[in-house]
Amino acid sequence: MYYAIISQDVEDSLSLRASARPAHLARLNALKDEGRLLVAGPHPALDTPEPGDAGFTGSLVIAEFDSLELAQAWADADPYVEAGVYQHVIVKPFKAVLP
Repeated sequence: MYYAIISQDVEDSLSLRASARPAHLARLNALKDEGRLLVAGPHPALDTPEPGDAGFTGSLVIAEFDSLELAQAWADADPYVEAGVYQHVIVKPFKAVLP
């Protein structure tokens, strides 16, 4: 089943994101290589794909896991969590309907 991992950043998280980004992306690429990643990306702080110094307000990952517990464990082990990027993370089941 798919699970949505919805993360909210702390204020001024851009420098924290930069330091943990390579490890964060490596985990996402592993999910992609396993065919389990539906979509992933950050929420820009401004209404533009490249928000510059404004940075990002959070992230969304939708990926396949065997259970909610495994999805939560994966989210808890995110390098962005360890680096203090995320203020809050919600993990919940997701049903892909469209397209």
